[in-house]
Amino acid sequence: MGKKIRMIQLIRGFKDILPGEVELWQQVENTARSLLEDFGFKEIRIPIMEHTELFARSIGEDTDIVEKEMYTFPDRKGDLITLRPEATASVCRSYIQHKMYTTDPVRKFYTIGPMFRRERPQKGRYRQFYQINAEIFGVDSPLVDVELIFILVTLFSKLSVSDVNAHINSLGCPECRPMFKTALSDFFTSLNENLCSDCVRRKDRNPLRVLDCKVPSCRTAMTDAPSILDYLCPACDQHFETTKTALSALNVPFVVDKGLVRGLDYYTRTTFEIQTSALGAQNAIAGGGRYDGLIKVLGGPDIPATGFAIGLDRLTEIAGSTRTDLVKTPDIFIAALGEKGVSLAFEWNCALCLEGVKAEMEFGDKSLKSQMKRAHRLGAKHVLIVGDNEIKEGKVILRDMETKDQVSIPIENVVKNIKLKLSVSNIKRE
Repeated sequence: MGKKIRMIQLIRGFKDILPGEVELWQQVENTARSLLEDFGFKEIRIPIMEHTELFARSIGEDTDIVEKEMYTFPDRKGDLITLRPEATASVCRSYIQHKMYTTDPVRKFYTIGPMFRRERPQKGRYRQFYQINAEIFGVDSPLVDVELIFILVTLFSKLSVSDVNAHINSLGCPECRPMFKTALSDFFTSLNENLCSDCVRRKDRNPLRVLDCKVPSCRTAMTDAPSILDYLCPACDQHFETTKTALSALNVPFVVDKGLVRGLDYYTRTTFEIQTSALGAQNAIAGGGRYDGLIKVLGGPDIPATGFAIGLDRLTEIAGSTRTDLVKTPDIFIAALGEKGVSLAFEWNCALCLEGVKAEMEFGDKSLKSQMKRAHRLGAKHVLIVGDNEIKEGKVILRDMETKDQVSIPIENVVKNIKLKLSVSNIKRE
């Protein structure tokens, strides 16, 4: 008796997106593509691997992502390579490397694809996860920040995702943020015993990162922390006021959330999240903000930038919780009997598919009863029956699987005749 072969399973934290699910993903992606392109965004496709230095410099060496979560390994030459944990750094790298700013610094890009982080898998969070990203380069007006938030709210509305709230904050700029950091550091001096070990380490190096900690004891300790909104310089204050005014003019409801921060110096002014209660503790479905210093940090010119990222896994989970109507079923199933019947059926099947008719057939030697059962399992709307008798008479049988009505169709010009019959049948159903 031979040795039993072990079945290979998925890597923990990864998942398959199966037929029946993937149709929803396609609908979400296509809706996002259409909306973003209506607003002037162009798609950019970036590699899934980059030099580790790109993410260490852009995300920050003292962040959880870089310290604990990145999939990093040396290539054959010993260079450190990382599977991308996010898309913004790669889009910025491409913008700089290809000198896109020389012809026109104002660019609007979007990208859709997988990211990789070795986090603890949980509801709505995977180690290979998917994002929709949008980035705007070369504009410092707060109106483009508002445009991004408006696009997100519009997208979720188009996908019938309700119970979403926009949370916004300002992070100030290099002129006003140092005063806030000083006030924050003073606030932390008496909190050591209430902070987690990561926050104790970070409170001196990067105090804004403590505000972003998700550990419950740290969040409780931050309740009375100073707000950066009290330290904004006049320019940043005006920028934030314009953001709020423009959101109100577009009838976008929002909450000013002083705890919404980004811990890196190149993030400036507007930051935002779209939150939902549909996912429990992991309530952020999209987030973004202004990162005016990043292009320069990565070796490019001093050009402003802003953008967002949508968690596609979480979005499809919410948008598809009750959807079953997106699964595509065959318009017609060809039940073929006999060698000649199978040969004709194969030609017609290919011809119908080329004409935009979703067609399936049975390639094996199965009885008519067996083939009718398979047509039913596939959800085929019609069945075309062809065998020796039908070929001899020069006519095939078209059966409506819903009404059970059957009609004879001449074999001559059969593809054209089937298309006509299916069109009439669809009009009657509507």
